[in-house]
Amino acid sequence: MSGQAISNLFNTCHAKLEANVYYQKLQAMPDQQRWLVLAGLFVLLQALLFGSLYLFFGSIAAIGLLASILAGLATGLGALPAAFFKEVSNNVFNGLLGGAAGVMLAATSFSLLLPGIEYGNELWPDKGIWVVAAGMLLGAFFLHLSDSKLPHIHFDEGLSGHTESLQKIWLFIFAITIHNFPEGMSVGVSFGSGDMHNGIVLAIAIALQNIPEGLAVALPLVTLGYNKWKAVGIATLTGLVEPIGGLLGITMVSIFSPLLPFAMGFAAGAMLFVISEEIIPETHSKGRSRYATFALMVGFIIMMALESLLG
Repeated sequence: MSGQAISNLFNTCHAKLEANVYYQKLQAMPDQQRWLVLAGLFVLLQALLFGSLYLFFGSIAAIGLLASILAGLATGLGALPAAFFKEVSNNVFNGLLGGAAGVMLAATSFSLLLPGIEYGNELWPDKGIWVVAAGMLLGAFFLHLSDSKLPHIHFDEGLSGHTESLQKIWLFIFAITIHNFPEGMSVGVSFGSGDMHNGIVLAIAIALQNIPEGLAVALPLVTLGYNKWKAVGIATLTGLVEPIGGLLGITMVSIFSPLLPFAMGFAAGAMLFVISEEIIPETHSKGRSRYATFALMVGFIIMMALESLLG
């Protein structure tokens, strides 16, 4: 599937939406009334969703969904500079990405792998590490299949020509959206285990990692002439797939608790794949990688200290 095919798919979906009777009625309303209706529907949906989680899985599960939403919204926070600047220096951007990689490495180690092995040993004495390792390999393989079968481009692939650039940017946005899913799932898995501490640490780590991703999505769109606030909105939407993964993670391990060590390994493997395949290569692709290397170490230390302080 090419960038043009994705663009055609979006256009088809948009045309079907515009043909919908309820959508037409909504669009015919005055602006203030329309926004009030949308806000009311949003509040109602959240009340049903959080209420159901609280009722069936307890307060920690509801907090976990909220944490995954906030982590996803950090993508929009990271995109905000694109509303004021059309470019950011490579050193700054590589430093941000390097710090994000360090944060994610620490969170993966301390909030997923170690607790996963511990839970695994409780269920299957002395076999927890193998269960987690199997989950890691499957998580990495899942991301490998996603990269192989679904349209995407990497951070460091060049752009040439306006139309071609736009298509590549949309492929890149699609790739980031795919990669955000297991990140959200990891938050859900942590909270679904009943461990508030690990869930909070992981949500903070993913939020920090999402900031440079949001900037990476929004800046190219602004450069190619997109409205700056529309570009910020698109970047924010790429992060909002995380609550979907979070909801899946929460319900999965809450219903099938023996899956918890495996699910933690799966989430860890998927995130390690993204760090190694996407983030670190980008920080080394344009020279002066030493900035990113030290930023990675600083990010790892900050997350390690946060893990210790919250513990």
